[in-house]
Amino acid sequence: MSQPPNPQYQQAAMPGCWWHPNRPTGLSCARCERPACPDCLREAAVGFQCTDCVQAGRQQDRAQQRQYRDAGYGARTLAGAQQPRTAVVTPVLLALNVVIFFITVAQSGSISDNNYSELFQLGELANPPTLAANEWWRIFTSGFLQYGLLHIASNAFSLWFVGRPLETALGRVPFTALYFVSMLGGSAANLVFTDLDAVPVVGASGAIFGLIGAYTVIVIKLRLNPTWLLVILGLNVFITFQVPGISILAHAGGFIAGLLATFALLYAPEKNRVGWQIGGIAIVVVAMAGLIVWKDAQTVSAYCEFGNYRGQSAYLCYRT
Repeated sequence: MSQPPNPQYQQAAMPGCWWHPNRPTGLSCARCERPACPDCLREAAVGFQCTDCVQAGRQQDRAQQRQYRDAGYGARTLAGAQQPRTAVVTPVLLALNVVIFFITVAQSGSISDNNYSELFQLGELANPPTLAANEWWRIFTSGFLQYGLLHIASNAFSLWFVGRPLETALGRVPFTALYFVSMLGGSAANLVFTDLDAVPVVGASGAIFGLIGAYTVIVIKLRLNPTWLLVILGLNVFITFQVPGISILAHAGGFIAGLLATFALLYAPEKNRVGWQIGGIAIVVVAMAGLIVWKDAQTVSAYCEFGNYRGQSAYLCYRT
């Protein structure tokens, strides 16, 4: 005759929980197979796992995600680039502007008349040396020169405020390309649509207007609330037309160039996206360079050198 099972014998035969040995349990972790009581188990993708295995799995997932991102994969920006954790290009550009400003201040001996600095005169976007003497570096060096304390302060604030979120939204490489294409656009507009004796221009505002143009494309593509953009754009347009000495052409050229470059970045097809982006930006750059070459072909030749003008060292150009 068979005897009924003894409950006390069955309970004693069960293993104790790995973390609570005084708790017999018939359950175990699906990963490490150690016995575990219900309080020590967590629901996982497959079965139930102990708290140690859940924590180890999370650490392993984070390590794999880091390796995935470091290999160039992972989260992507609006332009399809690798998602940057922090803005790097914007602070570097800002630092370059500030450092160059104080170099010109040291050379000129004046914080308000730093335009007398040799570096300033060699880098400003003046039409005669740029077009007549083929000093093409001025197209970009002028974007890193600021005239006076108010100019550097306002442009530094604008670049910091506008540049950082845009850099993280687009990615470092697309943002850098956008910045310099916008700078080229501002310089090209000023060179092409002004006379040879036009007042020289300097400043990062042409490139900054290009960044505002990029925001315009982003707002349209993502159908965002345009209030913030309209406020920023309206404020900058007001300053452009109301403050004397500001180059309207440089601002307009930078804005249009930035808008077109961002359109090429964001509306490129998914297949072979990088190739389409490079091609689109190349078209914008070639078009602007073509306008500059056309203007240059209509300009007389000249040679330039430093000389004395009204008791000051000045960079003077003479027709050949």
